[in-house]
Amino acid sequence: MLVIDPDECIDCTLCEPECPAEAIKSEDDLSDTEQSLLELNAELSREWPMINEMKEPPEDADEWKDKPDKMRYLER
Repeated sequence: MLVIDPDECIDCTLCEPECPAEAIKSEDDLSDTEQSLLELNAELSREWPMINEMKEPPEDADEWKDKPDKMRYLER
């Protein structure tokens, strides 16, 4: 899982088509159930390191892509 700092994001939408999991959405396109992810992104982006270069996805990325209820596995 990656997060985007909402204070740093300039809403250019360039990252949306680059996300292989299609998990990046504009704030305006979030469903009611996805609204809580805005706060989570803000919180975690303050704690997690910034990634500023392209990297290979984790080996288990495909296993997690469509996994239901993944938020229960998030460790804080």
